[in-house]
Amino acid sequence: MSTSKLSTLTAADLDWIHITILFGTPLIALYGALTTQLTYATFLWSVAFYFYTGLGITAGYHRYWAHRSYDATRIWQFIWLAAGTGAMEGSVKWWGRGHRIHHRYTDTDKDPYNAKNGFFWSHIGWMILKQKKTATVDISDFNSDPWIRFQHKYYLFLAVFMAFVVPTLVAGLGWGDWAGGFFYAGVARLFPADYRNAIKIHQYDPTKWVIWAGSIIGLTYNLKMFPNNEIEKGRIMMQQKKIDEVKARLDYGVPLEQLPLFTFAEVKAKIAETGKQLLIISDVVYDVTKFMEDHPGGKGFLKASIGRDVTVSFNGGVYDHANAARNLMAQMRYARLDGQVPAALVAQEE
Repeated sequence: MSTSKLSTLTAADLDWIHITILFGTPLIALYGALTTQLTYATFLWSVAFYFYTGLGITAGYHRYWAHRSYDATRIWQFIWLAAGTGAMEGSVKWWGRGHRIHHRYTDTDKDPYNAKNGFFWSHIGWMILKQKKTATVDISDFNSDPWIRFQHKYYLFLAVFMAFVVPTLVAGLGWGDWAGGFFYAGVARLFPADYRNAIKIHQYDPTKWVIWAGSIIGLTYNLKMFPNNEIEKGRIMMQQKKIDEVKARLDYGVPLEQLPLFTFAEVKAKIAETGKQLLIISDVVYDVTKFMEDHPGGKGFLKASIGRDVTVSFNGGVYDHANAARNLMAQMRYARLDGQVPAALVAQEE
């Protein structure tokens, strides 16, 4: 987000609920860590509840409700609806709508997580500022589900109950650690987490295996898998994107379409007038003035090529130059040839 945009913000632009959760929970968790001993039982419960609520977002909010990547029974939906509520990342309707808009308008002004707005926006800004509804997306499936409507309507109450009351009750009633249940399994658990999709069997993706396990016992079904052909195309596209980014930083010479057109007579005139050492390869005029002393074949051989078409010699008549030579020559482009070179000045195989 730009500095000018930040300077125009007012209190009304801020989402105070998100700000309180984002900055308040670490402070409360720090206080709890300094004042409350972490027992082994509470540690295990905190880790378990952390993964449970995290999977509520990845297996529930993300892959089931937002993307509908599989079908599930009502029992399964209830399990992960409760878990996702405890993660305190918003209701299914709010989270799912934003995520669908993100995929439909990725990195545009309509994308709520638009990375082009800068580092601050991508990591924090989108969470602490109120989102303007600048895009529409189909959420009729959310609106038609009574459970989703109920969760959205009473979200704040349900989120507090699942995020703080439930972990406190379990630890308190289970082994008498009320404070530990609240501070560790409740508050500290809400530090940011990151789950990522994985395709290969050895890659870490607990969500995938949870959904698969659900299918074994009949709680999930119709698991959708993206075709391998499309996955490979996507992987290659990302590799090509990285290659293009590197190529953009390299000097490949003046593009052919931007070179001026010279007739052979004009090429000869330039050599006479300026002393430039020009030669022709495949209808492109190259200026090898600065390369004369560095040519591996010797200055004499290159000097004999000046003012001539040496296409045949360059492409194997004398020596078939490698890609390294061709890439280097691209930086020496001077013009494109307009017309033909007299046959007598076309170097043949020697």
